[in-house]
Amino acid sequence: MSPLRPDLVDCWIFRVVMSARAIPSTEVLLMRRGPDRILPGLWQCVSGSLETDDHVAAAALRELHEETGFGPEVIEAFYDLDFVNQFHEPSYDAVVMAAVFAVRVRNGVDPTLSHEHDDARWVSVDDAHEEVIWPGYRTAIERIRDDLRVTDRAAWFELTLEGARRPRA
Repeated sequence: MSPLRPDLVDCWIFRVVMSARAIPSTEVLLMRRGPDRILPGLWQCVSGSLETDDHVAAAALRELHEETGFGPEVIEAFYDLDFVNQFHEPSYDAVVMAAVFAVRVRNGVDPTLSHEHDDARWVSVDDAHEEVIWPGYRTAIERIRDDLRVTDRAAWFELTLEGARRPRA
């Protein structure tokens, strides 16, 4: 086997909230890229480059902490979305690959944004799907909506915070 390392990691953040009628709904955190970044104003997830010695899953959690301040104390579950997004990036003059992950965080937490973003907001999973621009972003949100809201299915995607497959009972 010849492993292929992605250039980037994406990490989607979501939470499950209960309505007044005890009906669960899923919200996704969208963050707006700051004015001094490429693609300013784009609503997106956590995204960043791998460092030389990074394990891929660990890079996603590192970027999560750097861009939002979220650490193990607020993470309820960590998932590999079994998806690698590939796209052409003109500023690199190359096709770039991003390994895509998701984290479910506990209710009541809000991000502490890094300099990379100038705004953040929680939106319903359906509104997030409608609002994001890139097809790969919509695919990631579909995976959250279709695979991670179903407990039995979500267990197959779950990782430990060390990046290993979580043992199934």
